[in-house]
Amino acid sequence: MASSLPFKIFVVEDNEWYGELLQHRLGQNPDHSVYRFTTARACLDQLGELPDLITLDYSLPDSKGEQVLRQIRERLPATEVIVISGQEDVNTAVSMLRQGAYDYLVKDENTLDRLWNIVGKVSEQASLRRENNRLRQQIGARYNPGQAILGEHASVQQVHSLIAKAARTTITVSVSGETGTGKELVAKAIHFQSGRSSQPFVAVNMAAIPRELVESELFGHEKGAFTGAVARRVGRLEEANRGTLFLDEIADLDLSLQAKLLRVLQEREVTRVGGNQSVAFDVRLIVATHRDLLAEVQAGRFREDLYYRLLGLPVALPPLRQRGNDVLLLAEAFVREFCALNNLTPRQLSEGARSLLMSHAFPGNVRELKAVVELAAVLADGEQIQATDLPLREGRAAVSASSQLSLRDQTTAIVQNCLDEMGGDVLAVAAKLRIGKSTIYRMLQQRELHLA
Repeated sequence: MASSLPFKIFVVEDNEWYGELLQHRLGQNPDHSVYRFTTARACLDQLGELPDLITLDYSLPDSKGEQVLRQIRERLPATEVIVISGQEDVNTAVSMLRQGAYDYLVKDENTLDRLWNIVGKVSEQASLRRENNRLRQQIGARYNPGQAILGEHASVQQVHSLIAKAARTTITVSVSGETGTGKELVAKAIHFQSGRSSQPFVAVNMAAIPRELVESELFGHEKGAFTGAVARRVGRLEEANRGTLFLDEIADLDLSLQAKLLRVLQEREVTRVGGNQSVAFDVRLIVATHRDLLAEVQAGRFREDLYYRLLGLPVALPPLRQRGNDVLLLAEAFVREFCALNNLTPRQLSEGARSLLMSHAFPGNVRELKAVVELAAVLADGEQIQATDLPLREGRAAVSASSQLSLRDQTTAIVQNCLDEMGGDVLAVAAKLRIGKSTIYRMLQQRELHLA
């Protein structure tokens, strides 16, 4: 399949006949755009065209190969250079390869075929790099804070601001929040917006690993370190080298391992279980927990020195029940995405469904909301999701469950509370709750609502 972008090649050769031969041979691939130069200066002047590959004659009339290669590597470190020489000199070849040449070829009857094969490999590698960059850009866009963590509430905007600040540095970040609030999304948003976005993002849930395997999981182990260790295993700290390590539910880490983790983080090197050789690593650390970590310290379940080592930049995620109209904003986004992915006719939330969602406390937070509205999109008979489609009857409501209010009464209570908060501004209430202003006027007329 032809690439959408041509593979740009510069042929630098002072022998016009041989240069034309190289240009013709490499140009036989329709994906190649080949340009020929007879001097080093002519090539260097055109480096702004960003060639993918340069074939460089070692002996040019205006410069030696070492000098030209050095300038190319300084200006275009990602561009591969293949040196072609009329002399078979091992020392020269070794020197050029050490300076960063991709390969060194001697001119003979096999040069064209060897060059063709090498260029094919370089072209394939360049295509893979472009595809990787494209995928990284897509992932980066996906984990843009504004897209990954939707919400207009002030507390969410504060989270966006902290993510942006964290992404500009390598400071350790500690994320706190109830289960389902999106702690891993925050970690990924920081990583993919940071300078480490092209490096690994490694996530470890400390609560999901058996206690006896945590040390091996984090630090790795050598073959024979314990029963079942049939081969060397690289730990997550090494796996995340130059990238980001996300330790979720850090409060679940056993006290004995907390001391080992503290030492490893301070020394920036790790020794695998059963080994005696230290391995250096460079990771950006993000930790998360749904518990109050300071309370865990005060209760003696978490080391105080490790707490301060991990605190870094704190990011607190608000529970969904405190985010007001974000409930409806998120619900609509989840419904749109689910319908698009499953080729369903777009669904809309009815006023009854909106009221029920706003009245629910969502103990499972955003994760619960997503599951609820996706199921409702499946259960809905028409293009509107009704309150009866939402599996929330057993959930605890924001309005006290002990009051046994009907759905109508709960809806009225929500609208009345909002009306009081907005100083009787019907239009503002309608916009916030996303219901028709005529509905509010009708409820006022029927004395279900009152203005203060």
